[in-house]
Amino acid sequence: MNPCIDLDVGITEEMLALRETCHRFAAEVLRPIGARLDRMTPEEVIAKGSPLWEGLEKFKQLGLVGMPDCYGPDLTPEARALMHAMVIEELCWGDVGLSITYALYNLGPIVARQMGRDDLAEFFARREEFFCLALTEPNHGTDTVAFNEAFFRDPQGRSDLRVRRDGDDYILNGQKAAWVSCGTLAGCGMIFATYEDSKIGRAGGAVFLLPLDLPGISRGKPLDKLGQRTLNQGEIFFDNVRVPQQFFLTDDPEMYTMMLSGFLAHANTAMGLQFVGVARAAFDHALAYAKERVQGGVPIIQHQSVKTRLFNMFMKLESTRSHVRQVAIANYQRMGMIPFQYAAASKILATQTAFELASEAIQMFGGNGLCREYPVEKIFRDARAGLIEDGENNMLAIIAANNF
Repeated sequence: MNPCIDLDVGITEEMLALRETCHRFAAEVLRPIGARLDRMTPEEVIAKGSPLWEGLEKFKQLGLVGMPDCYGPDLTPEARALMHAMVIEELCWGDVGLSITYALYNLGPIVARQMGRDDLAEFFARREEFFCLALTEPNHGTDTVAFNEAFFRDPQGRSDLRVRRDGDDYILNGQKAAWVSCGTLAGCGMIFATYEDSKIGRAGGAVFLLPLDLPGISRGKPLDKLGQRTLNQGEIFFDNVRVPQQFFLTDDPEMYTMMLSGFLAHANTAMGLQFVGVARAAFDHALAYAKERVQGGVPIIQHQSVKTRLFNMFMKLESTRSHVRQVAIANYQRMGMIPFQYAAASKILATQTAFELASEAIQMFGGNGLCREYPVEKIFRDARAGLIEDGENNMLAIIAANNF
């Protein structure tokens, strides 16, 4: 019997059926493909003929492209957020890197509609491509979102990607760092840049939603990482890139900061949901192994210390899931404008829980836990990356605490 059940009020039969469909997809498609990709080079992962593309076609058939809009128009915000939380958890239980990758497919039209730009939604819908959110830079990581810090408005603190006006167009020069998810795959992206003559530092910027095949845009090598090797990440370079007015969104300082804050809150909330799935995968493997592994003539789950450790894992998992889902529902109700400290707490709590449970799972597996033959070492590496991804946890905590 699975000890983990959904305690949320309002779960419908439709939600349970979709969760079961996602669970089968995670077990039968994401896990085996993820295991294969994990052993490949970053270049092989995205190459033509890679299992990545096989998985993408099956993901399309699942009908989840464009989450959470794909769930239909008749759900309340609370029901849509809950269904989304259940779907994301199941997919990331299978493979978190692949789930993030596929969630970014054809996301451009949805982002455009959220920005009130139906013209761009139509433009990008015709292209059917991966999307990226290009924030992180070589010299600016988590401090990108330190809106309340003095250095954010320091005139000397401009970004590594600069922009200037040239008639009705905009000229981009600089780069985004290698940590941009789908950075070498994406065909379109949300791009944040600082004006060359900004007097208010990084707050004096502009936002674009643009195709990444404009002349002057190039990519670096795919990043070779410890964990989440199934998630493509890489640099994007801009060399005198001329951007038509069509792709400009805003350069109002207040709106610029609000968009940065809103997108980070959304990303951190999503990270919370994703890493509950990773944590549950670690717990499920540990529990199954404890029932099978025999020491002292009995399965190790019959040893009292093992039972206690498993129950402690269960408590951490369930308390984390409860917090993360409440934040996700509240964020959806508030149209992405939840106070940042809640989104940061969701991300930090879930990634830390996933890392702790993955570490405990390895310990329970003993020497086998260190071997690539068993799945928990990959989960451990994937979880470790989450402590830094979308904001290093300690820095996020400092930034969030400044909202108190």
